[in-house]
Amino acid sequence: MGKPHEQLDAWKFSMELAKAVYQMTATFPTEERYGLSQQMRRAAVSIPSNIAEGAGRNGAKEFLNFIGISRGSLAELETQLQLAVMLGFAAPDHPALELASSTGKLLTGLHKKMAKS
Repeated sequence: MGKPHEQLDAWKFSMELAKAVYQMTATFPTEERYGLSQQMRRAAVSIPSNIAEGAGRNGAKEFLNFIGISRGSLAELETQLQLAVMLGFAAPDHPALELASSTGKLLTGLHKKMAKS
């Protein structure tokens, strides 16, 4: 059956987003290996990780808190994606940007659903 978080679309999309960010940053200039690239990767990994941790906690209130942390990491990543495009490190139509948008919508929906329970 799998873990509870693995059933959530927000987790699935955020995993795809993390993969896309890793693929994107692999093409960054060498001097960015320990700069923007690493910050983006950490933010991207934080999103599904916090969804999973929250789903594994006791109760909706704790889960809601971790969804909030995921949303914060996503906002950080979206800023970094915009910067990567502005610096010419990534194309403005890179799949990571659309995945970030979709993940944001799913996290907002999940947050609203959990806030009601």
